[in-house]
Amino acid sequence: MKRFLGVACVAVALVGAVPSSRADEASDAVDKGIKALGGEEKLGKAAAYSAKTKGTLTINGNDGELTSQATASGPDKYRSEGEGEFNGQTFKVTTVVNGDKGWRKLGDAVMPLEGDQLDNEKRMVAMQMIGASLLPLKKKDYKVESAGEEKVDGKAAIVLKVTGPGGKDFKLSLDKDTGLPLKLAATVPGFMGGEVQQETFYKDYKEFDGIKRATKVEVKRDGEKFLTQDLVEFKALDKVPDDTFSEPK
Repeated sequence: MKRFLGVACVAVALVGAVPSSRADEASDAVDKGIKALGGEEKLGKAAAYSAKTKGTLTINGNDGELTSQATASGPDKYRSEGEGEFNGQTFKVTTVVNGDKGWRKLGDAVMPLEGDQLDNEKRMVAMQMIGASLLPLKKKDYKVESAGEEKVDGKAAIVLKVTGPGGKDFKLSLDKDTGLPLKLAATVPGFMGGEVQQETFYKDYKEFDGIKRATKVEVKRDGEKFLTQDLVEFKALDKVPDDTFSEPK
């Protein structure tokens, strides 16, 4: 009986060690990635930033030009302004997240973001920031564990399973050699309702005042091309005016 109990205790200890080992591997991978992107100190100072992009939006096989400018001040304050042309029609859209409030302006119409809409927008912003700096993964709000390895564009990558504050998870793949983010895969809301599988690929890293950013981002939805963006400008900001994150007029 004592021998059985002893074996059982060892078995329990070994089973309990697996999650800890995976957590340690994941933590090491995140630390390596943060260092590769510029280090915790520099990335922390760039929590407030502005960025300009240009690219192509693809829907049902049709392409449209898109330019955008984003401004952020930490994970809870974000504003993006995009404009472009699709199927011969021009459009402008502004999205703002400010803590527990949010808005979207399409043309002249302003709509509040509430409930699931706001939660989904905040999650999209959080994933965008995680893919850029990895720093949010150091917070207790996120559970990160190792989820094996894969190839991304021919590069060996460590895969992390990340579970956010709302309980929804996504997978983040980091270059096994450099630590840089290569891909983020998540289930997200689709334009026409329901959910789609979105994959975001980070490419062509360049340095901006000691911080590395992917200058090309490619997004696929359900395996089809959805969005490509080229980073035109990136600036770390000391401070962002509070009215930047007010309801768009």
